[in-house]
Amino acid sequence: MGHGDFIGESKPDQDLPERPTGISKLRRTIDFISSLISLSLSVRVFTGKWQLIRNKLEELHSGLIAAENFDSGENPSLSGVVPSIMATISECYDLATRCVDLSYSGKLLMQSDLDMVFAKFDNHVKKLAEIYKKGIWSNGYALVVSKPSLGASKEDMRFYIRDLLSRMKIGDLGMKKQALMNLYDVVVEDEKYVKVIIDVGDVVHVLVGFLCSNQVTVQEASAQVVSVIAGFDSYKGVLVSAGVIAPLVKVLDFGSEAGKVDAARCLMKLTENSDNAWCVSAHGGVTVLLKICGDEDCKRDLVGLACGVLRNLVGVEEIKRFMVEESAVSTFIRLLRSKEEVILVKSIGFIQSIATGDDLVTEMLIREGGIHALLCVLDPKWYYSSKTREIAMRAVENLCFSSSTCVSILMSYGFVDQLLYYVKNGEVSIQELSLKVAFRLCGTSEEAKKAMGDAGFMAELVKFLSAKSFEVREMAAEALSSMVMVPKNRKRFVQDDNNIALLLQLLDPEEGNSGNRKFLISILMSLTSCTSGRKKIVSSGYAKNIEKLAEAEVSSDAKRLVKKLSANRFRNMLSGIWHS
Repeated sequence: MGHGDFIGESKPDQDLPERPTGISKLRRTIDFISSLISLSLSVRVFTGKWQLIRNKLEELHSGLIAAENFDSGENPSLSGVVPSIMATISECYDLATRCVDLSYSGKLLMQSDLDMVFAKFDNHVKKLAEIYKKGIWSNGYALVVSKPSLGASKEDMRFYIRDLLSRMKIGDLGMKKQALMNLYDVVVEDEKYVKVIIDVGDVVHVLVGFLCSNQVTVQEASAQVVSVIAGFDSYKGVLVSAGVIAPLVKVLDFGSEAGKVDAARCLMKLTENSDNAWCVSAHGGVTVLLKICGDEDCKRDLVGLACGVLRNLVGVEEIKRFMVEESAVSTFIRLLRSKEEVILVKSIGFIQSIATGDDLVTEMLIREGGIHALLCVLDPKWYYSSKTREIAMRAVENLCFSSSTCVSILMSYGFVDQLLYYVKNGEVSIQELSLKVAFRLCGTSEEAKKAMGDAGFMAELVKFLSAKSFEVREMAAEALSSMVMVPKNRKRFVQDDNNIALLLQLLDPEEGNSGNRKFLISILMSLTSCTSGRKKIVSSGYAKNIEKLAEAEVSSDAKRLVKKLSANRFRNMLSGIWHS
C-alpha cells in the first residue's frame, strides 16, 4: 500500500469503524504502518530523526504481524493498545506530510514534535513486549516471516532482520532461541546480512545483552552470531562500542563449554586489533585466559583459542609483563608437552611471541625446560605432523641462536643429530628449513662445526651443492666453507675423493654456477692447507676449470687459488696455469 492508498482511505482515526469486508482493526493498523513507512522514505529533512521513527515503526509492524498470525487480535490487552497506536500513526502521518511538503512552521518545533512521536512509538513497542511476555506467544509458535531468497533486495533483508529483532525483544524463551538460530543461519549464509544488522542498529545491543542472559541456550546462540560479526574488520568497532568485551570475558569465565569456545573465538578476532587488547585486560580477560590454559580438564578447541587470544595480547609490553608475573611461561611450557597438535602449535606461537627479543624471558624458558620441550617435538620417535615439526624448528631458530648459552644447551640435548635427520629425511619444506638452521648453527662456534662434522653433515651438504634452488646451493656451499676451516673437518672432507672432484666440476664456467662460485673456491682454498688436499686438487681431471676462470679474469678468487697452488712444489704439475 503506497502513499496514495493511505490518502484515499483518509488518515487513520482512533475510532475508525470496521470495514464491511471484515478487515480487523489489527490488520488495518498493520497496513497503515506499512504506508507510513513508505511515506517516511520520501522525507528529505530531519533524516536522522525519521530513521529512528522508522525503526520503531518496523518493530511495531513485525510485532503486530506476528500477533495477527498467532490469532491474537481478539486478546483484550492487545485490542486495547491498537487504538492508541492508530492515534500515534495519524499524528505521525501529519508530521510526515508536512516534512515532505516543507510546510512546517519552524525547525525547532518540528524537531520537538518528532521527538514526542518517537517516544510514543517507543512506548507502544514496550507495551507490546509486556503483553507478549504475559503469554500471548507460546513456545510452539512458528515464525511466520519467511527468510528472503538469495539475491533478495536490501529492503526485504532489512524487514526480515527487523522481524527477528522483534521476536528477540518480545518473544518468550522459545521464540528468542528460534530467532537467534535464524539470525545465525543468514549471517553465515550471506555476509550482506551482517551489514543489514549493523544498519538496523538495535540488533547488536540486543545480542550483547543476551551474552549476559542466565539462559544458557540464548547466551550460546548470541555468542555464535557475535563471533561471525567479529570476523569483519569494518564492524569490530561497532561491537566494541556496544560493550561486547566485558560480557564475552564473563562468558569465557562462567559460561558453558560451547559458549566459552565462541567467546574465545570472538575475542581472538577482536584482539587482532591491538587497540582492543587493553579492554580485554581491563575486564580481567588475561587472568581468565591463563586459567583456561592451565586447566587440564579444558577441551582442546577452547585451550587452542585461549592461546591465540593471549598471543594477540602479548604484543602490549605492560600486558606481557603481567602475563610473566602470572606464570604464563610455566603454563605454556606445560602445554608444549601436549600431544594435541592444535594446542601444541598455538603454544609454540605464544612462546615465540613472549620470548623473542627478551633475554629475561628466554632465560626463564631455558631454566624451566622450554628448550627441551621444543626439541621433544622434533624427536623422530614421536608422531607429529611435518607442519608441526616445521613450526617447532622455526621456533628453535628464532629463540635459540641469541646466545652461546642457548646454542650449548641445544647441542647438549642432541639437537645436531635431530637436525641432520631432517636434513636427510625431512619433507621439502622442513628439509630446507633444517638446512637453513644448520647453516646458522655452523656459524655460531668452533664446537658447533666440530660436532656437525662428527655427525656427518658435510656429506649431506655436498649433495645440496647440485640442488635446483640457488638459495639451497648457496647455503650448502657457505656452510661447507665454514666447516672446512676446522682442521679435523678438512681432513675428513678430503678423504672422500669424490668431494674435490665435484667442487672442481661445479667450477666449470659452462656449468653456470657463478652464484656460489665464491664459496666453492673458498672451500678449495681451505683444502690447500693440507698436503693431501692440494695433491687431490692438482691431480683432478677438473683442475683446469680453475685455470679457465683465472685466465678469463672472471674471478679474482680463482687467481688467488692459482697463486697458492703454483707457489709450492706442485708448480710443475700445473702446466699452463696463469701466474704472476
